[in-house]
Formats: sequence, C-alpha cells, structure tokens
Amino acid sequence: MREGSLDAPTRHPIDWQNPDFLDADKLDAEMRRQFDICHGCRRCFNLCDSFPRLFDLVDEQEDEVGGVDSAAFKSVVDACTLCDMCFLTKCPYVPPHEFNIDFPHLMLRYRAYEKANNGIPFFDKQLTETDRNGAMAGSIAGLANWGSKRGNVLTRPVLEAVAGVHKDVDLPKFHRKTFVARAKTNAPAVNTHAPAHGRKAALFATCFANYNNPDIGTAALNVLAHNGVETEVVYPDCCGMPQLEQGDIPRVAEKAKATAQTLKPYMDDGIDIVALVPSCALMMKFEWPLILPDDEDVERLAKSVFDISEYVMGISDNEGLADGLNPVNGPIALHLACHARAQNMGPKGAEMLRAIPDAKVTVIERCSGHGGSWGIKKENFHVATKFARQTVRKLADAKPAHVCSECPLAGKHIIQGMENLGDDAPKVDQSAHPIQLLAKAYGF
Repeated sequence: MREGSLDAPTRHPIDWQNPDFLDADKLDAEMRRQFDICHGCRRCFNLCDSFPRLFDLVDEQEDEVGGVDSAAFKSVVDACTLCDMCFLTKCPYVPPHEFNIDFPHLMLRYRAYEKANNGIPFFDKQLTETDRNGAMAGSIAGLANWGSKRGNVLTRPVLEAVAGVHKDVDLPKFHRKTFVARAKTNAPAVNTHAPAHGRKAALFATCFANYNNPDIGTAALNVLAHNGVETEVVYPDCCGMPQLEQGDIPRVAEKAKATAQTLKPYMDDGIDIVALVPSCALMMKFEWPLILPDDEDVERLAKSVFDISEYVMGISDNEGLADGLNPVNGPIALHLACHARAQNMGPKGAEMLRAIPDAKVTVIERCSGHGGSWGIKKENFHVATKFARQTVRKLADAKPAHVCSECPLAGKHIIQGMENLGDDAPKVDQSAHPIQLLAKAYGF
C-alpha cells in the first residue's frame, strides 16, 4: 500500500442502478469508511465548508467517526457544491489508489438516497427547472427582472420566505429574446480568409447563455465566424447539472440520452460540439459517461465536446487565430472556475486572454463560493460569501479594468463581493466570460 498516489485520478462509473446504491446501511458504511480516511488526512480542510464540518463532528467524538450519529452527516453533504476540486487537486487517495476515495460522488450518492426516500423540496426543485423558468421569465422579462432585482423591498423578502432564496444575492437577469432566437436572425458572415476556415462547429447554447446572458453566445459566434468556423447553434435541453446537484440521477440520464441522440447527426458529419459554459462541458465530457457507461452515443459525444475556451485555443495551436486582435484597456483579472479546472484541460481561459496583444492577465485559482443554485439559498449565502472573501481580495489587488470568469454565476458572485470592499474596490460593474473580452479585442 502506498501513502498517496502519483497516478492520474480516474473515476469509476456511478453504480446508480444497483439496488445497493440506495441501501441505507451500505451507504452509511461507505460514508464512514471514506470519512475516516478524510479525517485522518485533512489536506482538503481549506476547500469548502464540508470538510471543517466533518472534522468538527469527528473531533467531538471519543470514538471518532464511529461515534458520529448518522443524521449529522447531512450537514456535511449539504455544504458540498460538487465542484470536484477535492478529487482533482487535493486528495491523494482517489482511484486508482486502493483507498478509492471519491468525496463528491459520495455526496451525490447521499443526495440520490435523500431524493429517492424523501423527495426534493418543492421550491428547491422549481429552481432547477432552468428551461421552464427561462422561457416563462423571458416572456415577461421586464417584470421578472424588476421582481428579482436586489434591493427590491417588495419582492425579495417574499422570495426569501417562500423559496429560500437569500434576499441579498444578485440573481441572473432574463431576456425576452433568447440566444437561440438571436442566432437565427443575426448570424455573422464566416471569414473565408481565416487560417481555420473549413472548420464546422455546433454551438451548444446552454441554459444560462440562452436565457440569462445571450451576449456570451453572440461573442462566441462572432469570434468563431471571424476565425473561419461555420457554426450552428443547437440547444435541445439543459445539461442536467441543476438536477445532479439535487441527486436526481435518473433525470440526468434522460437528458444525456436525449441530447446525445439530438447531437448524433452532427457527430456523424464530423462536426465539433462546443459548449459555452464550463459546467455543461463538464457534464457532457465526464459526468454523463459515468452515469451511462454503456451508451455508445453518450461516450462518443464526450469525445466530441469542447469548452469554448478550449476550442478557440485549439484553433490557435493548430491553424492560428485570425488577424485583427487589438489591445483592451487595462489589466484583466481572471477567476479560473472550478468546472473549467475540473475538465483537466489546462487554463484555457487564461491562454485565450493572453492572445490579446499587450494583455496583462492575473489568474486566481480559488473558490468563488457560489456553487450553482447552492450559493443563492438563504442557509448558504453567508458561507458562500465567506469562502469568496480571499478570492475577491486577490482579484481586487490586481486592480483590474476587467474581471472575467468562465462561470457566469461565479463572476456575478465575485462582483457582488467586490462591492463589499467599499471604496477600495476597483470600479468594475460586471464580470465577463473570456470569450466576450476576446470578441471585444476583435472589435465586436
């Protein structure tokens, strides 16, 4: 037995269809096995609130893990955002090490058990219906954005009391015209003189870019067209990350199968699939194949998907980017989002920004604290804010003119944290996806 492992982390398929997966006694035994190892190691103490909670629980018991009441484990699970950073960056005991530690997927198993036995709380489930919510709120975008605006003393206290969404969190906005609709009417001309001309890509819109920030998609379309890529926007369904956070694995499996079928014709034609948001790329590349390891279309799709930053840097490395990039005013601070890091592709967002002439890029690899729908909840927002504090300070120390994150929700949370710094904070009103800054450098 080795003390730790130098091998690359690997993951086992999620055995969610095995009856043992939801067996209470077997789940409890596996949690105690992994928690005992985590407690003895503690290298992950500074990643998120799950580990301090776990260590405090165990430290209070004379019998260590054996003395902890099983019901107390829920507080540990509830603090996990499924960011995967413990698995990828800290834990020396992940597979192929014989200890076989996979903390995030253990948390997922517990949530799947909770969902199967107790269901998902009504309003928590409604928050995950991103396509329905986006379509409904988009149809009344002005009213929806007024009602969800931070500081609205009429609506936000009610939203907190009814749905558990903290009244001070800055929520995403909605748009009447989705990115998919905009792409149909405003498709940019393809630059036939670009070095990469001849490439074809299907741009997976993602629910966030489609409903909440179409500008990310527009920027990507312009950059790809200028670089000679013939692009079609597709959006069959949400990737299922919100449902995964709730332990609804069967629903994620349905989405994976349906989306893989929809995208199959593109794969048959050798067309790359490009995702605009890292959470969605992560789902398609890594989580879907672990949930459906025997589905050939899902496995094939996983090998055909690129994150937008990864895809642009692929063009840069292989054919070269098209001419026309100009400097942008001032320094850039980039938050390297956890779901971009979890794709194990390298800091492609930073590489892309450094392609901008004279760009001064500061990269921060720390937790933003947001964690998808986790960070907006009343019981979590103060923890999310606490864990973002050092990230925000480091970004502010860079004195940026532009703040970027490949995760739009993380970026929004960081900007809100910078507001709390008061007069010492750089005057940056909003964050941008790196592709938006690259588009700006091209003059779009």
